[in-house]
Amino acid sequence: MSDVRHVLVLPDRDAAEAAAEALGERFALDEEPRLLRDALAGEDDAEDAQWLVVLADEQQRLDPQELDEFAGEWDGWREEP
Repeated sequence: MSDVRHVLVLPDRDAAEAAAEALGERFALDEEPRLLRDALAGEDDAEDAQWLVVLADEQQRLDPQELDEFAGEWDGWREEP
């Protein structure tokens, strides 16, 4: 199996949590998405942090374009590998 992962970049924690919950409802996921805080370079303020939703996709069943459109619903995007 390959270690395929998708990373959705979202503007804040609320958006990341809502997206992670909706991902499970909309897509068949192999495992729960992971949420990670991504502080912008040189910034310690939590308001200047983006949040990442990391999805494992070992079977490569998730469509990258569909994930990008999904992230856009929360003013985010899918990071290219």
